[in-house]
Amino acid sequence: MTIDAHQHFWNYQLQRDTWITEEMSKIRRDFLPDDLAPILKKNLIEGCMAVQADQSEKETDFLIKCARNNSFIKGIVGWTDFQSPGVQARLEYYYQFQEVRGFRHVVQAEPDDFLSNKNFCKGVSYLEQYNYTYDILIYPQQLSAALIFVKKFPNQQFVIDHLAKPFIRQQQLKPWKQQLQQIAMHENVYCKISGMVTEADWKNWKVSDFKPYLETVLEAFGPKRLMYGSDWPVCLVGASYEDQLAIVKQFIEPLSPSEKKGILGGNAERFYHL
Repeated sequence: MTIDAHQHFWNYQLQRDTWITEEMSKIRRDFLPDDLAPILKKNLIEGCMAVQADQSEKETDFLIKCARNNSFIKGIVGWTDFQSPGVQARLEYYYQFQEVRGFRHVVQAEPDDFLSNKNFCKGVSYLEQYNYTYDILIYPQQLSAALIFVKKFPNQQFVIDHLAKPFIRQQQLKPWKQQLQQIAMHENVYCKISGMVTEADWKNWKVSDFKPYLETVLEAFGPKRLMYGSDWPVCLVGASYEDQLAIVKQFIEPLSPSEKKGILGGNAERFYHL
């Protein structure tokens, strides 16, 4: 199955969605399953993973509803408060919904040492018993903390979102490259080839801008721990759906048919237990 392993839905709210700045005005509107379905069909993508964009359980419930009403949404990555003493009960509650495959917190908006927070780590420790995955959303300066974090949970399935947002616009590789290579040494950590165009120069990027970063993650994680994600609709600030997909397809063209199938869906199926 071909799968877009990372996209979002929302009913746009100005006061809530403050991360969507004025320069991102193109995505200051609603984006719902009916908007994405024809795009996926046009690009021969059979399913997708809907990932939380807001830090609330209302968001998780909204995504569950989206998935229940649209068969092409194969699973969701929701949100719950991992710092809450009642987090295990919340995970138990969400376990009844087969649509929920994992969870995420917007760590990129937190202090750089957030992943060492004891309450947060205790909350994350409960994920394994429910077979839930965890998406790590961070900036490059948080990679060192992320390395310490994943070492605490050798049996937990993790995936790094958006290549940990390297400084593509500045064409800066260090120290991101070395730190990503270190974290990739842990076999329970995957990486999403997603979100690249928003880290590049939105109006002037070239396909060649992404090559050093794609080469790094392919070498570090190998083709079996990489998964394609569009980051739609956020990607629209820098590229069309077709353009961002073409970047990935062009890069993986030299790989074997099975490796390409893995990156374009099979690895996401395995990781998210779809």
